[in-house]
Amino acid sequence: MRLYEKLVAKTESLALVGLGYVGMPIAVAFAKKGLNVVGFDLNKAKIALYQSGHDPTMEVGDEVIKQTSVHFTSDETELQKAKFIIIAVPTPVNTDHTPDLTPVIGASEIVGRNLVASSIVVYESTVYPGCTEDVCIPILEKQSGLKCGRDFKVGYSPERINPGDKEHRLENIRKIVSGIDAESLAEIKDVYDLVIEVGTYPVSNLRTAEAVKVVENSQRDINIAFMNELAMVFDRMDVDTNEVVDGMNTKWNALGFRPGLVGGHCIGVDPYYFTYQAEKLGYHSKIILNGRIVNDGMGEFIADRAIQKMIEAGQAPKKSKVVILGLTFKENCPDVRNSKVDDVIKQLNKYGIMPVVVDPWANPKDVKREYGVDLTKLEEVADADCIIVAVAHKEFRALGLERIKSLYKRVPEVEKVLIDVKGIFKIDELNDSGLRWWRL
Repeated sequence: MRLYEKLVAKTESLALVGLGYVGMPIAVAFAKKGLNVVGFDLNKAKIALYQSGHDPTMEVGDEVIKQTSVHFTSDETELQKAKFIIIAVPTPVNTDHTPDLTPVIGASEIVGRNLVASSIVVYESTVYPGCTEDVCIPILEKQSGLKCGRDFKVGYSPERINPGDKEHRLENIRKIVSGIDAESLAEIKDVYDLVIEVGTYPVSNLRTAEAVKVVENSQRDINIAFMNELAMVFDRMDVDTNEVVDGMNTKWNALGFRPGLVGGHCIGVDPYYFTYQAEKLGYHSKIILNGRIVNDGMGEFIADRAIQKMIEAGQAPKKSKVVILGLTFKENCPDVRNSKVDDVIKQLNKYGIMPVVVDPWANPKDVKREYGVDLTKLEEVADADCIIVAVAHKEFRALGLERIKSLYKRVPEVEKVLIDVKGIFKIDELNDSGLRWWRL
């Protein structure tokens, strides 16, 4: 009997290693299909939250977590019960933009120590082409004493979950699958087809699957970098970028990208994995790295424009009270990893400005640990000189300009500065507000 059939018959179990924004929804999805699922994470506090029925990621919600049959654990020996193991841990970059493989190496060691014969290990973590074969498989073999291809199989299926996106979900995003041979590919495809309603897309080998992931995000990064460069040029031309994009998007083949802060665990990271491996092979990127340079510089650009507007308003920036609305890397999502709003904060700090930061979605403990910032509640904000709407959370969109204006000091409107990073307010209403405004 095939492993796929044993999983469906519940005579074998499936395990998820890494229960964050990617791993946890996958574990829950397989459990919904009736499989025995072990959900493993080293973070005991996170496991305790799941066990108590709380979803800190807000991806599936507390009610789903309370009802799921996933066995949440921080005991790695529980992985010995599973024959199909999915690794979905973060793969960040170091300060020098080289890949930080520490999480995926650690996960491979844990899985290897508990690997049993006839298992299949599938990696979902984003890595450069060749990493699974060159780095991960040797670790599995060393830790387990088993031989890949003979005693166990390996596959790669890049995650495509978009945190905070309630439209594009695990079930309706087609999934890339690959295996070290035809047999493993068939098993991996059938297992994932249980939860992927729109089906899977098999590719010929692990390296191709790894490349698909880094290239699809590099493509987005480059396109956004183009829009960010246009925004910087249009700023000098006194042309509103969003209005240009609105006009451009009336054409059928426009791509719809807009300028903005590009952070998070995918688009702001994956291009570096791709260029790292390319440079190891003797090729220096001419486009991808330049796109990263543009996008990595947007935080400073926005902060500098805020300073400029404060000076134009007659403020002394160092003495001004600056309020930043939003810190997560994207709207309506609690994920604060690699948030480029931090770059805005750091640039303001250079001018002696310590901004007040508000984010109803972010976990205060996570923000304090990641960025050393203490969050303030929106209802506690008053007497602002400059407000930077950095993230388009639904709560901020719902405020409206009149509520925004109530957060400022009682001074003439022209002395109040509003920086609309995401373009959530229309030009007409900004002009009618009397505020000194700027938008990216």
